[in-house]
Amino acid sequence: MNDYELFLPKSLTHLKKPEKYFYNTQTLRFEKLDTPLFGKLLRIFGVLSAIAVAALLIIVFAFKFIDTPGEKNMQKDIAIMNERYKLLIKQTEDLNQQLSELENRDNEIYRSIFETPPIADSIRAGKTISNVDWDQYRYSGDVNELMDEMQKEVVSLNHRIQVQLASYDTLHQLIKSKEKMLACIPAIQPISNRSLDHIASGFGYRIDPIYKTPKMHTGLDFAAASGTPIYATADGKVESCGYDDGGYGNHVIINHGYGYETLYGHMVRIKTSPGALVKRGQVIGWVGSTGKSTGPHVHYEVIRNHEKIDPVHYFFNDLSAAEYEAVLKKAAAGNQSFD
Repeated sequence: MNDYELFLPKSLTHLKKPEKYFYNTQTLRFEKLDTPLFGKLLRIFGVLSAIAVAALLIIVFAFKFIDTPGEKNMQKDIAIMNERYKLLIKQTEDLNQQLSELENRDNEIYRSIFETPPIADSIRAGKTISNVDWDQYRYSGDVNELMDEMQKEVVSLNHRIQVQLASYDTLHQLIKSKEKMLACIPAIQPISNRSLDHIASGFGYRIDPIYKTPKMHTGLDFAAASGTPIYATADGKVESCGYDDGGYGNHVIINHGYGYETLYGHMVRIKTSPGALVKRGQVIGWVGSTGKSTGPHVHYEVIRNHEKIDPVHYFFNDLSAAEYEAVLKKAAAGNQSFD
């Protein structure tokens, strides 16, 4: 402290800028440190550089990890678009599946009934059909390419629908010209089954209820209370009826012409006779459990050109498309048959 500082009031000594000293090892004394102007400028430049680097790091971090309000809104819009996109793809896949089922039913059932050649797949598909892998476009950012593929799929679906409509127009004309034939084709269920819960066992290999081994089941089993009416499923002539020792018990076989026959087994009582002419929906007997049977039911078969075929495809007169799909699932269950 110098002589001038001795006369300053103690309350004012702190206002003076503090001086810096260093210990000089040569003189063995503390000496005042005088920083040159260049050093001061260099120090100021260092501080400013550190501030600039820190600011730059903060800006980079903010842009990389913190979204702006605009970016948040954009991400929200993208999330909504992705959800709509997924819904659109699901709807397109469902339409493709439903249309494929209609096309298959047209080719395999309706046109088979009318003995008309099925429509070729190339005609149904047209030239724009393609198997699109939608996932490759989902996050690629190429919206134009995605829209092009979606447009192709829509064009393809529209073409297939138009072909199917034209096919139904053709079938409608065939119906008009073949009303008699249609009346003779099995087209309803043999018992009243609006609830669709009477199908107990379907066509195909099922577990035999007596021997407990897999065995070909050549018809459909409709479980119902004993005495439930059984109906002829198409117009025709009773070919034979009576008791069958081979397992059908009291049964009726109707010849419908055009290569079609139907069989109704395990009746408790028959209400027709050989040679009788019957109409679709006419009662021909009542449900029972005669012959090889484990419970009251009617065993129903459709025979075409002497070959037993799955009757589930011949209920098109009394089932909607949704009911038909439900019957298909019930008939496909691999359970035990009733006979």
